[in-house]
Amino acid sequence: MTAHTLPKSERLRALGAVRRLFSDGRSGFVYPFRYMTFTEESASPTIEVLFSVPKRYHKRANKRNLLRRRTKEAYRLNKEAITVIATERGKALDMALVYSVKELVPYKTIENAVRRILQEVGSTM
Repeated sequence: MTAHTLPKSERLRALGAVRRLFSDGRSGFVYPFRYMTFTEESASPTIEVLFSVPKRYHKRANKRNLLRRRTKEAYRLNKEAITVIATERGKALDMALVYSVKELVPYKTIENAVRRILQEVGSTM
């Protein structure tokens, strides 16, 4: 059993990687998230994730932080499936989860959406 952690090494931070993800990546929508993925063959399979809650929909920082924390928690608890698939197939995955609705949805909805996104990405890798 792997540790349910989200270290800094698993967060997408490099500007070039973020640009490549948004320009060349594949996208989809699972309520309430728009997600983008970019996969490539790699000798050292890694998964890096970017979480975003736009100011356009949620003006108050405390609401953006709440939604970002909920999303990170849901990903952290459900990332094991996608990690196993990436290591088996030898792929590096960059992924962005963008919260793109105006409502504040409960954690259960966010967790179900993140789980569905990870299943979809895992099946297309």
